[in-house]
Amino acid sequence: MLTDIEKEDLKKSANEVRQNIIKMVHNSKSGHPGGSLSGADILTVLYKKSLNIPADWDKSANFEIRDRFILSKGHASPLLYSILAMKGIIKQEDLITFRKINSKLQGHPAKHYLPGIETSTGSLGQGLSIGCGVALGLKLKNNPANVVVYTGDGELQEGSCWEAFMQAAHKNLNNLIAIIDRNRLQIDGCTENVMALDDLSSKLKAFNWEVIEINGHNYDEIYEAVEKAKSSAKPCAIIANTVKGKGCSFMENQAGWHGKAPNDEQLALALQELGAN
Repeated sequence: MLTDIEKEDLKKSANEVRQNIIKMVHNSKSGHPGGSLSGADILTVLYKKSLNIPADWDKSANFEIRDRFILSKGHASPLLYSILAMKGIIKQEDLITFRKINSKLQGHPAKHYLPGIETSTGSLGQGLSIGCGVALGLKLKNNPANVVVYTGDGELQEGSCWEAFMQAAHKNLNNLIAIIDRNRLQIDGCTENVMALDDLSSKLKAFNWEVIEINGHNYDEIYEAVEKAKSSAKPCAIIANTVKGKGCSFMENQAGWHGKAPNDEQLALALQELGAN
């Protein structure tokens, strides 16, 4: 259980992450704010409390036993970049170069451009397959690290995801954790109208995964779910029920904010609601 002080610190950090997301997308006049904002609380807990990821990255003596984080929904790169800046792996001032010509902060994460990125992502539905390969490799080397794959719910409509779910259970990859951002919206609207996923928990259990369902904005639930998943005897899926656009009232639960930049007035309103100075 987290203390009140720890939760207040997580809330402050997640708000700063959200502010950076909005600033980055506004400045570049392109990007994906909705699904980045929905994951800010989850990734803040992961990087501040749950995962062994060194701030000095490959300079760390413990680099080889770091936990591996894979952002399968690569279009949420503003979220990952903001988290890496919070962690101190990349520079805060570099965030404003997001999606600019010659910037290392590409629209989708590119492994060879920045520290802190395990693999280049962006082609939806492939992150979990990559995670299976990484988790199997770690097991073969007796490496105790965990692999966390953060997926969108819309990308679970890809068949490759279900091959990966089947493979992970077959190989007993209990060092693999899938966190599913269940905000129920994708670029074309509600997931259940595009291609229904529910009952998602039952489907995953049928594939022999342990399943934990949480409020993806509750710090205690996020932290406790990840700690439980790390000690699971099976690969574990955390279904995190979230609000797309969380923290910005005009973006919340609006599919239109999947991939659209705020204008100047919307930027000001968003930052005000997020408590920016």
